[in-house]
Amino acid sequence: MRNIDLSPLYRSFIGFDHLASMIDNASRNEKPAGYPPYNIELIEEDKYRITMAVAGFSPEEVDIEARENTLFVAGNKPGKDEERKFLHKGISERNFERKFQLGDHVKVLGADLQNGLLHIDLERVIPEAKKPRKIAIGANANTHSNSVLENKPD
Repeated sequence: MRNIDLSPLYRSFIGFDHLASMIDNASRNEKPAGYPPYNIELIEEDKYRITMAVAGFSPEEVDIEARENTLFVAGNKPGKDEERKFLHKGISERNFERKFQLGDHVKVLGADLQNGLLHIDLERVIPEAKKPRKIAIGANANTHSNSVLENKPD
């Protein structure tokens, strides 16, 4: 396994130390399983959709949970009472669990299961306080200099 030196990031990025831990966690995890296959698409700016191929699963057998900045999707098939004999089994109905790291302010809007495809809609909603704002030059300079002059001992 290759080690990554993140020290150049610390020189120019302030407050992104959680990025280093995310990269470290991703590099430590083993190669994720390929089941079930999925797509992630950009629907429009700040709107996304995850589509997973979950053939053979009903809505009751799929569990979706958003916790902190992680989306967990799990499928659990109950044990079969009847023994079925397959000549060829190409449709996998095994249990699965997938985790998706969500960016800051990404919310899960809803999910739908149609024709064996699970669609999970997401949207990034940036709070007003986090949006860029214009800073006027000299706006706080007068207030700051006045307060310094007022607190100056005689």
